[in-house]
Amino acid sequence: MTETVVAGDADHPMSALPGFTLRRAANAMMADLAGRLAALDLKISDASVLLLVGGRADMTSSDIGRLLDIQRANMVPLLNRLEGAGLIARQPIDRKSQAIVLTETGEARLEEVRGLVTRFEDDLMMRIPAEHRGHFLPALNALLD
Repeated sequence: MTETVVAGDADHPMSALPGFTLRRAANAMMADLAGRLAALDLKISDASVLLLVGGRADMTSSDIGRLLDIQRANMVPLLNRLEGAGLIARQPIDRKSQAIVLTETGEARLEEVRGLVTRFEDDLMMRIPAEHRGHFLPALNALLD
């Protein structure tokens, strides 16, 4: 008989490996966020674009892809999906570039996303023991340097 491993199980045979545990935690949190965003008929990448573009009129698809680490080939269907849903539009910046901007519908959806993400982030931080909360984000950011 095989033993079922629970996501937060400290007895997991690899729980002492920081990289493995970080990946498991990230996967669990992203699955939670994806489930919440599904109620708005959005994917994490969709919500990320809305959050990034909101209130700006100078973000090109290249800028968005670079900042969100999305490959160019994946940007086209992502932006087409958001444009098809009426959430974004393209506006000329100059003769060569187009800005990705939110439509009125996109602005309204962004407000929903912001509320949902705030609740998600609050819930995530509540899972961190109080004595570690102040160090949590700096520790994660240190991994990005």
